Amino acid sequence: MMSSSTSPVNISAGVAVIDITPTCGVAMSGFAARTKPAEGAHDRLSVRALVLNDTALVVADVIGISADMSARIRQRCCLAADNIVISALHNHGGPVSMADRLSIQADAAWLERLEDACVTAINQAANNLQPVIITAAHGSDPDVGRNRRHKDGPVDTALPLIRIRDSSGKMLALIINYACHPVVLGADNLLWTADYPFYVREKLEEHYPEAVALFVTGAIGDVNTGHNAHASVSLTATPDRTYENAERIGEKIVNAAMTAPEQQVHGTVSAQNMTVELTFERREKQTPQELLALWQNEAKTAEPARRALLNYWCDWAKSKALEPLEPLDARITFLNWAGIGIAALPGEIFAQSGLNIRQALQTHECLLIAGFSDDNPGYIPPEDEYIHGGYEVDEAHRYYGQSATFAAGCAELLTNGIIRLAQKTTKE
Repeated sequence: MMSSSTSPVNISAGVAVIDITPTCGVAMSGFAARTKPAEGAHDRLSVRALVLNDTALVVADVIGISADMSARIRQRCCLAADNIVISALHNHGGPVSMADRLSIQADAAWLERLEDACVTAINQAANNLQPVIITAAHGSDPDVGRNRRHKDGPVDTALPLIRIRDSSGKMLALIINYACHPVVLGADNLLWTADYPFYVREKLEEHYPEAVALFVTGAIGDVNTGHNAHASVSLTATPDRTYENAERIGEKIVNAAMTAPEQQVHGTVSAQNMTVELTFERREKQTPQELLALWQNEAKTAEPARRALLNYWCDWAKSKALEPLEPLDARITFLNWAGIGIAALPGEIFAQSGLNIRQALQTHECLLIAGFSDDNPGYIPPEDEYIHGGYEVDEAHRYYGQSATFAAGCAELLTNGIIRLAQKTTKE
């Protein structure tokens, strides 16, 4: 399925922010080792919407937005559903934001609040449209992201910064895009937080006090600040996973972005989207019953963090592992904002996939890659990663609540699809 919309050259924009910070006592999402609910808030969680003509980009401070919720939001708001991208920040200091995903029961009332907030943010931004001037800048490599699967492995170091000013020159909004997991804070953190992107937005808004900053999380499936995925299966505090370090990283990213020269952009505003069918493959060599017995036995003597993970796996072996492997329809969207491209893909996209998209779309004046867009069904590794196995390939689907791993080739289907959409916009 493919659809498109094109708007005239005159560009107007509106922006809105809605608070979605839950109360204390609500379950947190992101780390299997963490079983305690939130004890407070370090920073306020929000939904941020930017409308450009008849298109919209929304970023919510949650680990993921389900496809069902994204579809409802896009149908309920005042813009055409095909012209909207709902993206998640993928912070691991937020509440459970997807029903039947990530192994923890979601708070139904808060999910309703999240959905309503996204609709309200889009409508408010659309009601505040005004003529704007848009510039793009290409920041230098902030030297923050590290490939957590391979020493010196690929990392998408691009750091685009989009500035949107009103006709008088006053800053209205900024969009910054970087590819590094928002997991500076670990499983020992019990405060609501947007992690290092909070500091990125805060420092940008300190530069421009009347503006709203959006942080768009990129191709981060195998990229964080340097620890491997299994390091998060621990409740032990570590000196590098602190709010002080998150602030240092946020400041480093902003400094690298702010020094880059701006270039004004011109052109049309359009949205292209399509649906890609993704399939699954079972990689476990043992039956669910055999795995259940193995994990139940290990859990008897495991330390608490490992036991919490094993309990999730046991639940998976008794339920999701027994379900048939049904294909998943994944929505991908390419927004053309006056020559600035926004490639929106679902789930945890790996760095190499992001780099492949950038390589194919070098003709665009500026390119943002928005992972976790319109769904977060889990990790979608490139085909050549399957031989290496590991958490992202062999284990993460259990915690995500999927019956199996995405089949090899799914990442390539998504990247090839988004490249075709982008190329279609250049022919309009």
